[in-house]
Amino acid sequence: MKKNNTNKPNPNRRLREEAGMSELLQLFREANNLDDGLNEFDVYNAWKQVLGPGIRSYTLDLMFKKGILNVKLSSSIVRDDLSHGKQKIIQMLNEFLNREIIKDIRFF
Repeated sequence: MKKNNTNKPNPNRRLREEAGMSELLQLFREANNLDDGLNEFDVYNAWKQVLGPGIRSYTLDLMFKKGILNVKLSSSIVRDDLSHGKQKIIQMLNEFLNREIIKDIRFF
């Protein structure tokens, strides 16, 4: 007698479950007001990855709030150079993040 295997994974079901999990995660983030903290973490990570170790070594502090990234730098020369390329840096960071959350950068 042949056994009917009904427990075989269905790839289409898996895709539906993943989409459902993504939606649930987003609802959880919104319900618990986690977006601001997670966005801040993502921006810090993006700064390190996009600008690299050279700029990271001059970065003393980062603060992200309400779409504005405040960057405290140890070198006035680096601060001046980055200020000239501010719009390009915003664009690169937002592309890395796959969303437009950084509206402005202020260097100190």
